[in-house]
Amino acid sequence: MAGEWEGKSKGTVLGYKIFIFFIRKLGVRAAYGLLYFVALYYVFFAGKSTRSIFYYFRKRLKYSWTKSVLSIYKSYYVFGKTIIDKAAISSGLQNRFTHECDGVENIIELLDKKQGGIMISAHVGNFEIAEFFFEEIDTRSQISLVTTDAEHKNIKEYMEKVTMRSNVKFILVKEDMSHIFEINNALSNGELVCFTGDRYMKGQKLLTESLMGKEANFPAGPFLLASRLNVPVLFVYVMKETNKHYHLYARQAEVKNRDAQGLLKKYTESVEWMLKKYPLQWFNYFDFWETDD
Repeated sequence: MAGEWEGKSKGTVLGYKIFIFFIRKLGVRAAYGLLYFVALYYVFFAGKSTRSIFYYFRKRLKYSWTKSVLSIYKSYYVFGKTIIDKAAISSGLQNRFTHECDGVENIIELLDKKQGGIMISAHVGNFEIAEFFFEEIDTRSQISLVTTDAEHKNIKEYMEKVTMRSNVKFILVKEDMSHIFEINNALSNGELVCFTGDRYMKGQKLLTESLMGKEANFPAGPFLLASRLNVPVLFVYVMKETNKHYHLYARQAEVKNRDAQGLLKKYTESVEWMLKKYPLQWFNYFDFWETDD
């Protein structure tokens, strides 16, 4: 399927080693400096992702051709910064960054009630560092992040050696579907389970909804689960605002019983709202709207 996410991010171990070296020896700002060249490389040599992000700017945001091309470079550059930030934070440099929380009381209220709940995010902003935000909020280890764990094996092994994991729990998506039992157990124990709702893997059940004025496919699982279990739902994003400042958003969603499509509609409206504020932070670098024949 043209719009299907391949499940892995781009990059090499050597590239990660270089950035880690710059972060540790010369600082985050020096690592950012490397990105001017790396982002330019991806503009010209990452054909599929460049075409996909050009479509986003040109057709979905209605930018001019020139602005769309310039925005491709800016998008790669900002995305690179979020990767460096995650490496820096997980290397113990969290105090170098500041953050503010908009709606964090919604998360704390659910944690205090211990009735269970679902958080749904997207690949906009830097949600990969959410675990470090959650670690500050969730002192009782009541939040679990659902992940495919599909990163390139050699990159993953290297990053695990040089960085530290947060105390936030992870539920790995497995082919035998055993992760469903883990999710249900977490919710039954009054915990919060966090999904990303904008990428699906081959074989997953799908729902279709309009995003930025065009129909797209979304994984049905998070929306079916949230609408059937009758638990509170939050839409959560972590957005980069300046070199050293992040903004966490947590918005409560209205959920009707067994109305997965309605919940998905609320979700796409929420994602659109974020993209209007942060248009460069759409990081789905594949044919999301399935425009390729």
